[in-house]
Amino acid sequence: MAKTHLTIHTSSLFDSRKKRFASNISIDIDTSTGLITRIYERNQLLPHHNASDLKTIDLRGLTVIPGLVDAHTHIFLHGYSETPALNQMRDESLVERVVRATNHARAALMAGFTTYRDLGTEGLRDADVHFRDTINRGIIPGPRMFVATECIASSGGYEIKHENGLPGVGNSVLRISDPADGIYGVRTAVRRRIGAGADVIKFYADYGKRRLRFPAPAWPGAREVEFPPSEEAFKSGASRVFPLFTQEEMNAMVAEAKVSRAPIVAHAESPYAVTMAAKAGVTSIEHGGIPDESALEAMSESKTIFVPTLSVYDQQLRRRGNYSKSAEREFQGILAHTKAAYDKGIKLACGGDVGAFPHGENIRELEFMLVAGIPLPDVLQAATLHGWEACGGDLCGRRFGSIEEGYAADIVALDGDLAQDVGAIKRVNFVMKDGRVYKDSRQEPIT
Repeated sequence: MAKTHLTIHTSSLFDSRKKRFASNISIDIDTSTGLITRIYERNQLLPHHNASDLKTIDLRGLTVIPGLVDAHTHIFLHGYSETPALNQMRDESLVERVVRATNHARAALMAGFTTYRDLGTEGLRDADVHFRDTINRGIIPGPRMFVATECIASSGGYEIKHENGLPGVGNSVLRISDPADGIYGVRTAVRRRIGAGADVIKFYADYGKRRLRFPAPAWPGAREVEFPPSEEAFKSGASRVFPLFTQEEMNAMVAEAKVSRAPIVAHAESPYAVTMAAKAGVTSIEHGGIPDESALEAMSESKTIFVPTLSVYDQQLRRRGNYSKSAEREFQGILAHTKAAYDKGIKLACGGDVGAFPHGENIRELEFMLVAGIPLPDVLQAATLHGWEACGGDLCGRRFGSIEEGYAADIVALDGDLAQDVGAIKRVNFVMKDGRVYKDSRQEPIT
């Protein structure tokens, strides 16, 4: 393939490694490889008008940032406010879910997200591997994807809980995880995921496996259980989560993933599970919203990346009905816990659990991090360079998340001065992934 040279001119560019905005930077790109070949500060004046041509893209007057990375997504899910998760997994056809996912991928890319770390198909087994490949082959537009296939859980751990399950009498339900038990069993499960084509391994360190103790009404006319414990999140009772694996089992999964040079992540909500997974050496902790100093200490000591998924916590609290004062206090506690993690030096990555809410609205997670009190440069780094590290860093086989020589030419331009107006983060004007332009909505020439 012949080498094709392209130059991008910027007036304000965010350096995700140094966490600062730089002025008058130009970027040279080899479009045959999709890589950045040179970054330099211009010493010559450019004309005031738009200088774009076949070999030049003039992004002066916009804020240029690296392509955004969403580190916790579910491409086959759409907003729960539209259709509950159970109905999506059980009732929607494979064709419908794949077609929806095609729309999701495009919406994410148009919103400036050039990479997705997709953490579970939720009932579609290994379909994410093949969906990833359609993007990699240029068949459909979308973020580059790093997929987990099925998540690993212990027997009876992460599965659809239903009351009518008597063999030969009740309804059968689809599988939503790869169940495994014991040190050798969980190692085998990791090998199954690797063999299926997973880029990243995900396991459930804890979950609400005892939900059938006090089952919530699940069909029209179902009666409430009388005198159940409190259903408030993070308190004892019907909604409490429990560890799904022993420390030795978690250690074994991490060790097996390392053999195959794959990153491994843990769904963990309770401080106990967060601490266990961090001690095992996982790449990242997902959720972890229960405020606890010991959990933060474990992540800090293990240099674990923290993906707090603030967006889905906000949605879950709102789904209870009115956003009550107690729900607001609870969410403020989650935000404060995220800020405490940042203050402790724990590396953050942005991932909102999109799919539970609409793809294309991924930017919510960055907004909530800002609300938590994390400075804009650190939020942008969490959504770019740290996203690459959450995907595995150099284990990815391609560098992205920073505008540097040798990195993928993933470039997003925002309408406005982001350093002065954080609202500009929503105004995506231009999107390039791997040196190819997917969006360019500029209308007015630079003056």
